[in-house]
Amino acid sequence: MACPFHQSANLNPAVLPLDWLLGTWQSDEPGEGSFPSISPFRYTESLHFSHVGQPIINFMFNAFHAESKKPLHRECGFIRLQPGTNKVAFIIAQNSGLVEIEEGELTGQQLTLHSTALARTSFAKEPHVQQISRHIQLRPDGRLEQTVSMALEGQHLTQHLHITYRRTE
Repeated sequence: MACPFHQSANLNPAVLPLDWLLGTWQSDEPGEGSFPSISPFRYTESLHFSHVGQPIINFMFNAFHAESKKPLHRECGFIRLQPGTNKVAFIIAQNSGLVEIEEGELTGQQLTLHSTALARTSFAKEPHVQQISRHIQLRPDGRLEQTVSMALEGQHLTQHLHITYRRTE
């Protein structure tokens, strides 16, 4: 079956359970960001999920400050499913110098993930991220919702980001 978001390759059957993510998503209202060590902020974000026929989904997330429009955080990577299970892994590189592996479960049109490995450049900004969790779900109204929590050195896992998106293509 050809994916409507990538004309040159058929969707690999291994990632068919993730086909609901494919395409481009844009926040139609600014998301909320907060953490105990920073001032609350609002941001917009675009997500792009694609494939090239391999048993992975490619992704790119680009966030911008809602008022100034300055680029904020960027993530790119891959999503893999363990064959025959609902176990899923995100392999992520961030523009901050953080690289992470998040693993969790796919339940219907909902992903729940927790970091299993974090690595960073030797000159990454402190305090360092120690743990990340992510929840992504397709809501009944057709919007995609994402909540990201994180823990820094000496802090507990705390909600950091919350945003919803509408599919634009």
